[in-house]
Amino acid sequence: MGISFGSFDSICQTAALVVCPLVGTAQGIEPTCYSRNVEISSTLIFQPSTCFVHIVAIIMTIIMILHIRSKYTAVGRKEIVMFFYLYALIEFLAIFLDSGVIPTSSTEYPWFAAVYTGLVAATYTCLLINGFVGFQFAEDGTPLSLWFLRLSCLAVFGVGFFLAIASFKGFAGFSFKEPVALWIIYILWPLICVVIYGVSQLVLVIRTLDDRWPLGDILFGLAFFAVAQVVLFAFSVTICDAVKHYIDGLFFFTLCMLLSVMMVYKYWDSITKEDLEFSVGSKAAVWEVKDPLLTAGGADYSEEESNYHGAPASIVGGMTGATMYGHGGSHGYPPQGYPDRERY
Repeated sequence: MGISFGSFDSICQTAALVVCPLVGTAQGIEPTCYSRNVEISSTLIFQPSTCFVHIVAIIMTIIMILHIRSKYTAVGRKEIVMFFYLYALIEFLAIFLDSGVIPTSSTEYPWFAAVYTGLVAATYTCLLINGFVGFQFAEDGTPLSLWFLRLSCLAVFGVGFFLAIASFKGFAGFSFKEPVALWIIYILWPLICVVIYGVSQLVLVIRTLDDRWPLGDILFGLAFFAVAQVVLFAFSVTICDAVKHYIDGLFFFTLCMLLSVMMVYKYWDSITKEDLEFSVGSKAAVWEVKDPLLTAGGADYSEEESNYHGAPASIVGGMTGATMYGHGGSHGYPPQGYPDRERY
């Protein structure tokens, strides 16, 4: 059954999406085949394998965030890290929605599903805007760049949240029976953002960089994203039947999306160079030793190799070491002008 514009019927019959229990009919749309559940402490956990991937995704995202934050002078560091924060938040919320910890029959589920929908739309918006950071329309890291990104994501989150909850609850002219607006923000908008991001980064690499290796990162990321969509919407039922309901297409979709996000990180890391002169990273700097007292033995050091040819250093009161201690002069210790101290 093909995908039709504005309809979740065929999509939800194939894949168990978060919004599926809330659209189509009053009872939602049930998938043809879905992963088995497990019982833990008298609680049924749905999609256990997918929840495991969600946990792995959160751990990997934390590692990527820490590495991004360590590159203090990299271009677009503050902008790209927001994308990974949003992705980690999506994965965290998906654990409770996919697993059934928040039951689909509860009154809270539509609100959490609406928040999830808004976060998905905001995350793809963040990725889209990050695609133009490298073109320096606004200098990265400045209040203009950061607040434009934050306010844009907040606005899209608000739109996504409103369209979702209005469709679920059936008010403001929206209906769960014909959720066209929800379909656009949940299905179509992510596809548009990824295509624009991919094309913009291809243009950026080809026109501004000498290195062509980042092209591989972009293409691999786009390939993982495409595979995720195909597996979820075309082969989910086939996979589910083949492995006797142990996993379904949602498992491979979540895994491929994680790999796609990791390629976004790999691409950003490959095109950004840190200015080591201003870096305060954890890597210790290697300094060339010129002090004879610090060199091994000190015998191979020659004063002729020193770049310093100034006057003798002043210790106190404008007096040099030679004057103070009488090296090469007529003054001994104590210095001239100071009375002798009694010896005890």
